[in-house]
Amino acid sequence: MKKNITYKQAGVDIDKAGRLIKNVKKLIGTTRGKGSMGTVGGFAGFFDPAASGIKDPLLVASTDGVGTKLKIAQAVGRHDTVGIDLVAMCVNDILCSGAKPVFFLDYFATGKLDEEVWSAVIKGIVEGCRRAGCALLGGETAEMPGMYARGEYDLAGFAVGVADRKKIIDGKKVSPGDVLLGIASSGLHSNGYSLVRKIFTAARIKKDHKLFLEPTVIYVKPFFGVARAAEIKGAANITGGGFYDNIPRVLPGGVKAVIRSGSWEVPKVFKLISAGTDMKKEELYRTFNMGIGMVLVLSAKDAEKAGRTLEKKFGLRSWIIGETVKGKRGVEIE
Repeated sequence: MKKNITYKQAGVDIDKAGRLIKNVKKLIGTTRGKGSMGTVGGFAGFFDPAASGIKDPLLVASTDGVGTKLKIAQAVGRHDTVGIDLVAMCVNDILCSGAKPVFFLDYFATGKLDEEVWSAVIKGIVEGCRRAGCALLGGETAEMPGMYARGEYDLAGFAVGVADRKKIIDGKKVSPGDVLLGIASSGLHSNGYSLVRKIFTAARIKKDHKLFLEPTVIYVKPFFGVARAAEIKGAANITGGGFYDNIPRVLPGGVKAVIRSGSWEVPKVFKLISAGTDMKKEELYRTFNMGIGMVLVLSAKDAEKAGRTLEKKFGLRSWIIGETVKGKRGVEIE
């Protein structure tokens, strides 16, 4: 017997999704810059790399998500910041190669599309793209009944940047005697939330949700501000894996990073985590950024100049948190 049923009755409202995208086209258009072509709603987005002005451009790409930080946003009903996190997780990665983000794509998936939630998330993504100076070139909104519980959604992003082949930052210039400049994070950023949700009760997280949902810093403009004033030999985005897994990625063989753990101000949220668990120091620094969102490797003569640039022009605090020495590639935290 044939069933009399429509796609909408099965849980997928194509018209709603189309209407929502149409309503935010103007907002998304505010992120467009040189090189971005076409309009949202087509089968694909276009970007002209010649518009970058770089004679020998290389495309640099990264993809990421927000992780279980979304569970907190969904639990407290606040969805306007996770879009910023999504952009940050992608663009901060491609920065480490010296690439300027030029466009971004997002993927939003849910069981049942909620107009208010979706709109808040997209507004956050647009804000993130503005902070990163890149175009929101397109994306995908997927309504999949049965895949997600009521009120749940997931996010993924994809960023592409352009770098001058001759100016790629790959860590090869790093040598013993260089300085590690740590740039302040805004808190947890988007890592370690599976552990955070085990340490704190749901009631505590809800009470302090602003602290736990503080969006990730987007370092694009500060990074290139420093790059204009000093040579960045290496850059590490301190995300999953913390100090121990990320900093070695920009060190050449025979060079070790020595970090002085008391050399910067640790944000409140990490003090709460330390007080609420008996985690060893190594585990803390492998799981969280501990207040340092990005590490730049510079020659000693450039470190002070870079720090002044970050604070005076971008309002970002930074500290000399260590140096590079001869040794097996890796990280030692004192």
